[in-house]
Amino acid sequence: MRRHEYAGPVALRAMQQLAARTFPATGYRHIGDLAWNWCLALDRADECPTAIWAHDDRTLAWGWLELPDTLMLQVDPDHPELADEVLAWAERTAPGPLAVDIAETEPHLAEALEARGYARVPDGPFMTLLGRTLTDLPAVAPLPPGYAIRAQRDPADVAGRAAAHRAAFGSTRITTERHARMRDTWPYRPELDLVVISPAGEAVAYCQGWYDETNGAGEFEPVGTHPAHRRLGLARAACTAVLHAFALAGAHRAVVYARGDASYPVPRRLYESLGFTAYTRTRAYVRRV
Repeated sequence: MRRHEYAGPVALRAMQQLAARTFPATGYRHIGDLAWNWCLALDRADECPTAIWAHDDRTLAWGWLELPDTLMLQVDPDHPELADEVLAWAERTAPGPLAVDIAETEPHLAEALEARGYARVPDGPFMTLLGRTLTDLPAVAPLPPGYAIRAQRDPADVAGRAAAHRAAFGSTRITTERHARMRDTWPYRPELDLVVISPAGEAVAYCQGWYDETNGAGEFEPVGTHPAHRRLGLARAACTAVLHAFALAGAHRAVVYARGDASYPVPRRLYESLGFTAYTRTRAYVRRV
């Protein structure tokens, strides 16, 4: 058993190896979700130390810190003892108290957290994990006149897609450069990253899909609409189009992670209207020093 430490999540493929292997059991940490988080970590290596535990090139656990106080981790359920090692590494590396989110389908992590003095947070934001099969898909609803759904074609589209994300979420994290670099990151497929183009020729909504071929599972991450173009059914149409693209690629299931608490209900309502149902949720744990 060896532990390898890095500045930033440079061992993304090693993390994705474990994510793909455990996804059928946990339904959490889709390989596309890790690729998306990698995009958000670009140029922030000093804020995102990571560590991998592996044996004979088989990833058994990993930890990914978002300094100063957030830890993502995954541990092979067949090696639950490594959870304690990941937590010990994170506690040595972070400057203060840590917060950790896990899925209810990861009881081995809950046990390790509680053994090290982490307490479950009873209230607050959490993610609901939703899924649906790719049979009996709804048709893509007609868009308002002048709008169209398509893949990104050129650098202007890439810049427009990044700008649409910034407008949708009020965030500056997705720059044109970051989105362009993400498009070169496995398992990105351009036919699964669809934008809605306005009558003025601008990208105003989008649904980005990621496909885990090993498990036949697609994931939405992220989905958004420019505030000036909401309530037109654009995100719904884009998501439906990506569901059909997943099916065409060979997927049999799609998943999406949405806020499950009452403070941010709209995305979950959208996905449920598309036939997604909840199969688990996340739980937050905190440890104070």
